[in-house]
Amino acid sequence: MKVVKKIGWVVVIVFVIAQFFGPEKNEGDLTTITAFVNETKPSEEVHKILKEACFDCHSNKTRYPWYSTITPINYWMADHVKVGKKKLNFSKWSEYSLRRKAHKMEELYEEVEKKNMPLDSYTWTHREANLTARQIKLVVDWAKQVESAYEKQKTTK
Repeated sequence: MKVVKKIGWVVVIVFVIAQFFGPEKNEGDLTTITAFVNETKPSEEVHKILKEACFDCHSNKTRYPWYSTITPINYWMADHVKVGKKKLNFSKWSEYSLRRKAHKMEELYEEVEKKNMPLDSYTWTHREANLTARQIKLVVDWAKQVESAYEKQKTTK
């Protein structure tokens, strides 16, 4: 039993020490999505949906909840944001080619339509990001319209 107690104390000490370390936070400026918003012109309602359900993981600005300072949760969250930004980063929209923008909009509406996005792990703690059928339709219709506009631009160039 003494060995189990010692192991327990070591685990507690390691956990406490780990709290002083953490990954870099995604604390850029939300104005970095201005180019995306100006170019794609979402309605106020769609913009609100994107802000509540997408921008935390797909832009250079994440709103962190209180528990994000706890190790190992902070590493798990940092990985989610890193992967999300790698797949689509609204803050880098102006750097994307026309073809890539069209493809990203297609992926966006497909993932939302299939209810793959936002992730369940995100909506568990962000209830406002749990999209209704109406919200899904709004986002999908808007994204299809934007994708179509990009496709037209590609053919005229």
